[in-house]
Amino acid sequence: MAASSPDSLSLAGKVAIITGSGKENGIGAGIASALARQGAAVVLNYVSEATAPRAAAVAERLQTEYGVKVAVVRADVSTQDGAKSLVEQALKGLGVDKLDILVNNAGGGPPAGALQASSEDVTAAFAANVFSALFMVQAAVPVMRRGGRVINIGSIASKMGIGPIALYGAAKAANDALTYSLAMELGRSHGLTINTVAPGPVPTDGIPPPVAEIIHANLVPLTRAEVRLGTVEDIADVVLFLASEKSRWLTGQFISASGGITGN
Repeated sequence: MAASSPDSLSLAGKVAIITGSGKENGIGAGIASALARQGAAVVLNYVSEATAPRAAAVAERLQTEYGVKVAVVRADVSTQDGAKSLVEQALKGLGVDKLDILVNNAGGGPPAGALQASSEDVTAAFAANVFSALFMVQAAVPVMRRGGRVINIGSIASKMGIGPIALYGAAKAANDALTYSLAMELGRSHGLTINTVAPGPVPTDGIPPPVAEIIHANLVPLTRAEVRLGTVEDIADVVLFLASEKSRWLTGQFISASGGITGN
């Protein structure tokens, strides 16, 4: 990442990929908006054809409101080929040859209970939340500028032991370990930082409503800042800080963006 004033959150001239960012009410789209607001060119990513119109609408809004370049790429980043395709199409779509910011927001997985989960369910949970982050790092790091940022979107589920989403929590815990384990390798070899931002409960359509209602009802009473759900903007602003020059001495960290539900 090129040098900028440490007193500025400006991302002018930067290029960012945000995986899983095609839904207008999602955390990924919110992150894309925060980065675009500060001048970054952004690449939106989605996997399902049904999401294509929503991704196009997000792109149009960002271009209209912030006047930045936006590319939209359909790719399944839980596979190595998909991650490689996303990076290649991103560079081509924006007419650039380098990246500055990678936000691994894609995630999810089947809501199957641990005792009923099939081997396919387990693979799907880890593919969505762990494989995707690793494969995107493999594909993106070779074309990232020194001083760049890798930001993994985790979850407080990795710390909370939430029964109904045990597979998801386990996968996110593996993602936490990946972040810390990669920090020295990426820092010493490529001059990059990598951190995890772990949202608490945020109302999006990423979790089936019946499961979300149970989880939210149990977690909101644990917040400390205010008694409420988090917002997409609450998460996006933490990511914005980590994408900026102000975060230059932070790496390998787990940052709980949850209103204080977890203490680390």
